[in-house]
Amino acid sequence: MTAAHRGSGDLTTSTDPQASQGMLGELGFATRRVGEDLHGTASVTPAMHAPGTPHLRTSILAAWADTLTGLLATQVTAPRVPVTLELDVQLYRPAPANGTVDGIARVVKVGRSVFVAGVEFTSAGAEPLAIAHASFMMAPDPGITLPTAFDVELPLQRERLVKPFAERAGCTRRGPGVAVLPRSEDGLNASGTINGGLIALVAEEAALSLAPGDTLCSLGLRYLQPARVGPVVATARLRDGLGQVELRDAGNGDRLTGIATARTFHGARRTRSR
Repeated sequence: MTAAHRGSGDLTTSTDPQASQGMLGELGFATRRVGEDLHGTASVTPAMHAPGTPHLRTSILAAWADTLTGLLATQVTAPRVPVTLELDVQLYRPAPANGTVDGIARVVKVGRSVFVAGVEFTSAGAEPLAIAHASFMMAPDPGITLPTAFDVELPLQRERLVKPFAERAGCTRRGPGVAVLPRSEDGLNASGTINGGLIALVAEEAALSLAPGDTLCSLGLRYLQPARVGPVVATARLRDGLGQVELRDAGNGDRLTGIATARTFHGARRTRSR
């Protein structure tokens, strides 16, 4: 879920969706209920492109998928808060440079302890772009509950992204295979931990630092514990386009907060051609 709901992949809580959505809200994603499904839409801008490419970042699709599926999860867990366990995004082709991206989220399974939802993303002309899935559990603390005025329909935030997403987040590449994300006030969840959509960004940056000029055709995240202090340091290894990323909270004893797997489009093409 986005910063507006502050219950993202770092196992934390949600808050009032009518409040400012913070940094992730600047990505311009708005949601609306359509029957039992949840629809979302946003316009792609150059500030959302992966470095050195004309394509939307895969980590932004991950953040949008987290938003849609997390909001659906609240319809089952309310008044308890859902927290993301796993999230993955798989693209059919490189994401567009402009235009709109639409997502439709649907419930896949409602279990006693785990909720699963899926998203289908399309670009202009309803062209299939990507699929995503996420799983959730209820926050362990029963005292953390959704606000009374909670609504799954997110309005479009007035503030929009005006600089590259990584720059806006303060996410930098320390060297080949290493990216660092600082803790920032408008990138936090209600419990003061780093938002899972931003953790997707730093994982992507670490992987792409080993594949300049490329984008990710898949990104899978497993959230293990909250990133409480920061900075989050992502360390990636990449071979034949397939990478693994470790995510650690450097300010909290270098604890492992998550792991990610990623594949680049160039590596995927090379593998298929063999």
